Amino acid sequence: MIVFNLQCKDGHGFEAWFKDAAAYDGQRRARKVACPVCGDTKVAKMPTAPRIAKGVTKAAGKGPDTGEDGKARAAEFQRAMERLHRHVEENCDYVGDKFAEEARKIHYGEVKERGIYGQATSQEAKELSEEGVPFAAIPRRRHKDA
Repeated sequence: MIVFNLQCKDGHGFEAWFKDAAAYDGQRRARKVACPVCGDTKVAKMPTAPRIAKGVTKAAGKGPDTGEDGKARAAEFQRAMERLHRHVEENCDYVGDKFAEEARKIHYGEVKERGIYGQATSQEAKELSEEGVPFAAIPRRRHKDA
């Protein structure tokens, strides 16, 4: 089994489990993978950190780690993501939905180079990548309940 972090064109992030990468590819092409929030079937994989084994393997057939160690790792990941978001917000300019446009201007030397952040559609991200414009997608912040 493999888990992928996915996102629809509207930016809703979610996880989905598949037998293997080929199963994901086939289901996505057949539009069988849908966003649980809006039902959109145009989804894309989001960057994820690899899981690196520490020399101890789990017994075959067990699911994800749900013990205290897993909870502690999840909490540390959330703290790291919060630090990343805070760093970006403190050191980069927010350009909103003009991210792709601004990234191109910087890449082609039309404006002074600077760090930016904002939103881009999956199509805009694909086009930026094809043009060789460097950028990175980071997971959105989780909204906390009131």
